[in-house]
Amino acid sequence: MKQLILGGVRSGKSRLAEQRARASARQVVYVATAIDVGDAEMNARIRQHRARRPPEWITLEEPFALGSALLANASPERCLLVECLTLWLTNLLCVKPEQFDEERRSLCAAVSDVSGTLILVGNETGLGVVPRGELSRQFLDASGELHQTLAALCDRVTLTVAGLPFELKGQPQ
Repeated sequence: MKQLILGGVRSGKSRLAEQRARASARQVVYVATAIDVGDAEMNARIRQHRARRPPEWITLEEPFALGSALLANASPERCLLVECLTLWLTNLLCVKPEQFDEERRSLCAAVSDVSGTLILVGNETGLGVVPRGELSRQFLDASGELHQTLAALCDRVTLTVAGLPFELKGQPQ
């Protein structure tokens, strides 16, 4: 089962993904994409996410080569939880823009090929105004295209608003 969970900031998407990972009854591999960039607020968020994870979960930090990481860690007995696609996209666009197209293709191919359970988490960013900055517009375009592609590849797509999940595709198991 491949799932995509989207939502705004503080919408409850991460908690929902973690609940679904626990409910999978599989060994959970938490693939974290955040990078410590010296931002105190972001570091507090990272600490918060770490504190919520059960100690038996395996944590893999991979800010760039997400497709390769998924393929290397997938198995029928595992649940891979990726948190989050939006940070991964930001990492590539800001730090390694020359690798963006290749890594995007790699991720989409991996999502098609992985075995076991896969839960992808991302921020839905396409509900607001188009920003003035070129990088911001590039990010929104890339995010929207990525989410559309992944939604087509996933069995289940959920939009989370105010802690409430709205099923857009697929049925709960």
